Amino acid sequence: MSVELKSARELDAMRAAGRVNAEVRALLMDAVRPGVTGLELDRLAKDAIAERGGEPTFVGYAPFGKPPYPGAICYSVNEELVHGIPNDRALQDGDIVSVDLGVTYGGWVSDAAFTMAVGETSAEARALLEATRDALWAGIEAAQAGCRLGDVSAAIGAKAQGRYGIIKGYGGHGVGRQMHMEPHVPNFGAAGKGLKLMPGLVLALEPMFCLGDPATEETDDEWTVVMSDGSLSAHFEETVAITEHGPEVLTRIS
Repeated sequence: MSVELKSARELDAMRAAGRVNAEVRALLMDAVRPGVTGLELDRLAKDAIAERGGEPTFVGYAPFGKPPYPGAICYSVNEELVHGIPNDRALQDGDIVSVDLGVTYGGWVSDAAFTMAVGETSAEARALLEATRDALWAGIEAAQAGCRLGDVSAAIGAKAQGRYGIIKGYGGHGVGRQMHMEPHVPNFGAAGKGLKLMPGLVLALEPMFCLGDPATEETDDEWTVVMSDGSLSAHFEETVAITEHGPEVLTRIS
């Protein structure tokens, strides 16, 4: 496996891309409420990215013969896990919504996501969100120079605590001038195994947990991934640089 290590100058450029992502994501979080639609959130993201001199990474993305992705965000509600296409459905009180945002700035990509409750939701849903968010930060803490990729995967998976399904067909990835690069980062694994983490490696870590069975399927739009049993799912993501001084979250919202 060949992985790309970024120079100090390249990391500075990725920090700039990460700041734009964080600013736009903060706007999206503030805009999530009952009655808002995915198309409205997508327009907000496109406008905010353009105002900051960036480009929406996801627009036109077409891997593996898929149709070009139309949105700046992925907008996934309730049983929709990831890659949902923004639509005109209004969010309802009690929904949970995942918003994934890719920003290209100065030629460098930043990738991050959040899932949040819309209005008042169930205690079960809130606990799922908390566990998935905690898994992200456990993975980040484990992403220390000299450690192994399996340490990150194991730290993420441990937060499922036997209570949640871990979606195994999707995971984190390297990121740089391209959105998806080596290595793949599973959300489960064995500590002490796998690639040694070196300063300059940049990863998008993204745990995905669900309340039911972790089996997924793709809808007819060829993008939206849903839980086969209709259970709620959650997804969090940050772009993280491995440095000599510890992991640095490039997309952190200040």
